[in-house]
Amino acid sequence: MAQDNSGTSSGIGFFGLLCILFIGLKLTGYIEWSWLWVLAPIWGPVAIGLFLMAVGALGLLWSRHADRERRRIRERRSGRSA
Repeated sequence: MAQDNSGTSSGIGFFGLLCILFIGLKLTGYIEWSWLWVLAPIWGPVAIGLFLMAVGALGLLWSRHADRERRRIRERRSGRSA
């Protein structure tokens, strides 16, 4: 029976290839970047993901705060008119 691997990815990805390229260029002297930037394809996507998660969490907190404020204002208005 044949296996269906259409949903799985194997091998090295774009950022892995980019990292290997940068390491090779650094070791051969073609670029004089710091190792921090040579290895950026490894930590860069992780940093971007963490940044996006933090922005999403702040958006969620702001949304909940705004909902509470709207509810509080609505309760005040309904209390006055009664």
